[in-house]
Amino acid sequence: MSFKNFPMVSRVVYGRGSFNQLDEIISPKRQGRDAPFIYFVDDVFKGSHWLTSRISLSYKDKIIYVPTDEEPKTSQIDQMVEDIILEFSEHPSGIIGIGGGIVLDVAKAVSIMLTNEGESKDYQGWDLVKNPAIYHVGVPTISGTGAEVSRTTILTGPERKLGINSDYTPFDQVILDPELTKDVPKDQWFYTGMDCFVHCIESLNGTFLNAFSQSYGEKAFEICKEVFLEDTLSAEESQDKLMMASWHGGMSIAYSQVGVAHAMSYGLGYLLGIKHGIGNCIVFDHLEAFYPEGVKLFKQMKEKHNIILPTGICVDLDQHQLDIMIDVALSLEPLWENAIGKNWKSKVTRQTLQELYLKM
Repeated sequence: MSFKNFPMVSRVVYGRGSFNQLDEIISPKRQGRDAPFIYFVDDVFKGSHWLTSRISLSYKDKIIYVPTDEEPKTSQIDQMVEDIILEFSEHPSGIIGIGGGIVLDVAKAVSIMLTNEGESKDYQGWDLVKNPAIYHVGVPTISGTGAEVSRTTILTGPERKLGINSDYTPFDQVILDPELTKDVPKDQWFYTGMDCFVHCIESLNGTFLNAFSQSYGEKAFEICKEVFLEDTLSAEESQDKLMMASWHGGMSIAYSQVGVAHAMSYGLGYLLGIKHGIGNCIVFDHLEAFYPEGVKLFKQMKEKHNIILPTGICVDLDQHQLDIMIDVALSLEPLWENAIGKNWKSKVTRQTLQELYLKM
C-alpha cells in the first residue's frame, strides 16, 4: 500500500498585528529589481488606508485588486498570468494573496500557472501540475475556507468547477493575523465560518476518516461550536479561535476529503454563480439524510444568528440546467466515495440529486 506524501505550509506566523511583519518576512525572497512582488488584494480593501498602508512597495512591485462578486474562473487566471508575463521582464519574486478564499485561490493559481505551460483548465483535477509554483504567500482576512492551508485552488472552468489539487498548490508562507477579520459583515462571517463547520462534518463522517484527519477535524468542530453556539467569547477571542478553526478544518481535509455538501454546492456555483460559503449553507440545510446530527447543529447556529438563507433558487430551472448541476456534482467522485463508500453509485441517483436541488 502506498501512502500519500503531502506537503504542508512550510512557514506560518500567527498573532494579532503580525501582518505588520509582511515586508520583513518576504524581503529575503526578492530576486532583483526587475522581479516584483505582486499583491492580489480583495477589492473590499480598496481605499482602506488601515490595510494598504502596511504593504510596502519597492521597485516594480504592484497591487492588483481582485473583485470577489464571483468565484475565480480559469479564463480570469489565464488573463492575469498573461498580463504579468507581458508587463514584467522577469518572473515575479513572489505572489502575495490578501483576502478571503477567492483571493487566496487566485494567488495560488497564478503562482502555479506562471511556471506551467498551457491553460489553467488543463490542471483542474488531482496531481496534474509538473513544475513548482512561484513563491507564494497567503494572508487570510476572513476565517473558514481553509484556503490558507489547503492543497487546492478552486476554479470554475468551461466544463466544471474543480480545484487544482497538487503538491505545489499550498502556500510557502502564511500570515495568520486575526485582527484582519475585524470588519467582516455578519452574514459573510457566518457563511464562511460554516464552510469550516461543513468541512468538519464531512471529514469526520466520511469513509476516508483516519486519526490524522480526525484530530484536526475534531478540534475545528469543537471551536466552531464554541464560536457559533456559546456566548462565552469576546469579539477578539472569537476572531482568534475562528482563524484557528479554519486552519484545522483545512488540515482535516489533507488526508481525507469533503462530501455531499461540497459536491452539490459546486453544481450551484458552476451553473448559478453562487459563492462557495453560502452555497454550502444552502445545500447543507437539506442534507439530514446524510448528516443528521450536523444539520441539526447547523440549524441551531442559523437560528441563533438570525441567518435567513435564500430559497427557491432552483425552482425555475429547466431539465437541461438541472442536468448540468447534477453532472458537475456527480463528477466529483472522491467526494461521494468519502461520503458514502466505494459503492456510492448504487446508492446515489440523479433523481436523488434532482429532488434535493429542487428543495433549495
